[in-house]
Amino acid sequence: MFSTLVDSRVLKSLGLVFGDIGTSPIYTIGIILLVLVPDEGNIFGIISLIFWSLFLIITVQYVWFAMNVGSKGEGGTIVLKEILTGLLKDSPLVPFISLLAIVGVCLFMGDGVITPAISILSAVEGIRLVPGLEDTSGTILLLIAASIAICLFAFQRRGTDKISWAFGPVMAIWFLCISITGLISLVSTPHILFALSPHFAFGFLLDNGLASLIVLSAIVLCVTGGEALYADMGHLGREPIVKGWYCVFPALMLSYLGQGAFVLEHGSTGTVLFSMVSSIVGPLYIPFLVMSICATVIASQAMISGMFSIVYQAMTTRIIPKMKIDYTSSSLRSQIYIDSINWILLLAVLIVMAAFQSSEHLGAAYGLAVAGDMSITAFMLLVIFSIKRDAGKVGVMCLLLGINLTFFMACLTKLPHGAYWSFLLALIPFIIIMIFIQGQQKLRSVFKPIPYEEFIDKYHQLYKGVCKISGAALYFTSDIRSVSPYIGQIFFQNNIIYQQNILVSVRVKGYPFGVTSDYQEGLAEGLSAFIIEAGYMEIVDIEGLLRERGIYEKTIFYGIENIISDRMIWNLFGLMKKASPPFVQFYSLPAEKIHGVVTRFVM
Repeated sequence: MFSTLVDSRVLKSLGLVFGDIGTSPIYTIGIILLVLVPDEGNIFGIISLIFWSLFLIITVQYVWFAMNVGSKGEGGTIVLKEILTGLLKDSPLVPFISLLAIVGVCLFMGDGVITPAISILSAVEGIRLVPGLEDTSGTILLLIAASIAICLFAFQRRGTDKISWAFGPVMAIWFLCISITGLISLVSTPHILFALSPHFAFGFLLDNGLASLIVLSAIVLCVTGGEALYADMGHLGREPIVKGWYCVFPALMLSYLGQGAFVLEHGSTGTVLFSMVSSIVGPLYIPFLVMSICATVIASQAMISGMFSIVYQAMTTRIIPKMKIDYTSSSLRSQIYIDSINWILLLAVLIVMAAFQSSEHLGAAYGLAVAGDMSITAFMLLVIFSIKRDAGKVGVMCLLLGINLTFFMACLTKLPHGAYWSFLLALIPFIIIMIFIQGQQKLRSVFKPIPYEEFIDKYHQLYKGVCKISGAALYFTSDIRSVSPYIGQIFFQNNIIYQQNILVSVRVKGYPFGVTSDYQEGLAEGLSAFIIEAGYMEIVDIEGLLRERGIYEKTIFYGIENIISDRMIWNLFGLMKKASPPFVQFYSLPAEKIHGVVTRFVM
């Protein structure tokens, strides 16, 4: 285990990927015991359910199956959608799969709000076990948690590249601490190890019948973070995450087993992990508390970074409007910051904290989005393996889909207690995405590009007959064979033409990684084309690609759509287009060279 941890990539994965699932032991057992009598039968049942949930959902569904589906180590709901649509081609199932993927992305975004809230709150609540601070009011704890969240989100603009090197070691120490304290507690009640047998899980479910759904709605908290570690696979690759999980899984189970043993000896005591550690290490409890707060901040950071990544993928696959992106690392272009997402997410986190006040109450809202997202992933994997005719994996995925759907149905029992927040939080991006997609389709139907042959004929006449501006100009168009109408407006209405005119087309492809460029000179006198093809997870450096080809532009033109309509839905779409930064700013091109040309569209 130690030799695995010293691998720098594995150590990095502990900080960037496993923060969410790694801090689940802080609150999971305590929230489960809110609805359960802590006798031996029940404790053995919930420990068995936790173990088999982690093994079947995280190890089998994500580590063994999902992480082997992509061709280049990519992961996430959008990746599965792209793989499936490639396999299905023109099947009538494609729109349904696309809709499922959108729902999955929205649920992931809803989860991204609740994760920082419950993680930070649960850690801060450990202050009440510090001698002399037992009576700290909930309002004070809430203010402390909110202050930590504000500082965390305010720091995002500076980028995490400078301090991310510390995330892995801090999380490694965290996992070591929960392993050791769990093992010490386990020694006093070693028979808790029998709880790893699956018959205790089955026995608990059979004995409690439908009532066990309430417990399952809390058990699901132990697997929160599974979808995030899969989505983040594109940053690190499969191998370090798999190796990291084989270290993290035993650490988590030692902690859960230790907490189970502690409850058997001392009864239910609120936040079980903190009570257990306080009784074991005494004076070292405060350093452990500080470590737990650091771990939850790192877990929240991982979710924020994951949110930036999933939003970027959604932008490149054209399901949400473009947003301004800042690159926070000079060496890693995957380190990005999206200002609008950052502050909207902070606002949502603070609202959720204020609405629920404590981690116990937040536990009632948490889990539904996670279970829904995991069910969608399981279904997509089942369809992929069915198309590939892998009977063994199809059988296992049928079982896993049943387990995921059971968790989802269990979480529906929490709807009256706050779980509806998961749907509300996911509904907002869902509405935005659906309006944007429908708007884009409508815009394409009224969009009247200039056929290439007609454009070339007019261009020849213009280039010979007017004075030309010195230097090179870039004109962005989606396809050089159907020229955007704004380019015709510049050339043929305004008679603006440069000595060098370069049509630039950026095509996002169905694969995740890889960037190629093709510079086609001599389309006509003074006219050439620069075509870029990029994977949907790539951060494309257009300026760098231009410089590699020796292109030094004087001016950059792009089209701006002015939407005119008497229907509310298209006016909302128009507002989205106006609020979005210019297309060229998405690729960090020099602002002083950019000129937008407005084209009016009646929808």
